[in-house]
Amino acid sequence: MHSLTLYVIVFIFGSIVGSFLNVCIYRIPRDKSIILPSSYCPSCNTPVKIWDNIPIISYIMLAGRCRACKENISLRYPVVEAVNALFYAAVLWRFGMGWHTLVYFAFVSSLIVITFIDLDFQIIPDSITLPGILIGLIAGSFLLQDPFLRWSLLGFKTTIIGAITGFGLFYLIAVLSRGGMGGGDIKMMAMVGALMGWKSVLLTTFLGSLFGSVWGIFLMVFKGSGRKSKIPFGPFLAAGAIITLFAGQEIFYWYMGIR
Repeated sequence: MHSLTLYVIVFIFGSIVGSFLNVCIYRIPRDKSIILPSSYCPSCNTPVKIWDNIPIISYIMLAGRCRACKENISLRYPVVEAVNALFYAAVLWRFGMGWHTLVYFAFVSSLIVITFIDLDFQIIPDSITLPGILIGLIAGSFLLQDPFLRWSLLGFKTTIIGAITGFGLFYLIAVLSRGGMGGGDIKMMAMVGALMGWKSVLLTTFLGSLFGSVWGIFLMVFKGSGRKSKIPFGPFLAAGAIITLFAGQEIFYWYMGIR
C-alpha cells in the first residue's frame, strides 16, 4: 500500500477513535456507560445523527452548533479528534506498522483521555490505568521496543521493573507530600513503566515536573494563584510520556553526549 494512502487511512481511523475518546472523556468521570446510549447533545439530549457525527467535518459543517437546539458545541470535540489522529500518524511514522503500533495507538489515546478528565475533575480513572498496566506487562514482554534502545524489546523483566518503579516512586512522593500526589498519578506511572520501562519513568517524571513547575510559576505570576493551589499533574505527566515515547533515545543520547 502506498505510504501516503496508509497515512490517510491511519489519520481517518485516529479521528474516528478520537470521536469515541470524547465520549469517554464526558461519560467515564460521570459514571455513565460509554456504549449506550449513542451520542447525544449534552444540552438538549437529542441523539446525534450519523451524518452529524463525522469527526472534525461535522463540527465545521454545523458551525460548532447543535442542529437541534443550536447550542454551541465545545471546540474540544474536534480538537481531541484531530490531536488523536495526528498522534496516530506520528506513531506510524516513528514505529512503522505492526501489532506494537496498535498498543501505542491505545497508549496515546489513553493519555489524551487522562489529560482532559484530570483537567476537568482532578481524577485519573482506574478504568484506564489498571487495564493499561496489564496490557503493558503483556505487550512489553513480546511486542514493545525500549524507547532508549531502538529495535530492542523491553522484555518481561524490564516491564515488571518499570511498573514497580512507576508505582513505587510516586507512592513515595505521595507519602512525602502528605497527599499532594493522588492515587491516580501513582497508577498512571505504573502504566507508563509497564509500557516503556523504568528509564522512561524517570524521564517522564522529570519532564512532567518541569512542565508542571513552569505552568505553576506562570499561574503565580500572571494569575495570582497561591503556591498551594491545586494543579492536576496528569496532563504534565502525559506530555512527558509522549515526549519520552517519541524521543526518549535522542534525549538520552543528547544528555550523555553520545553522537
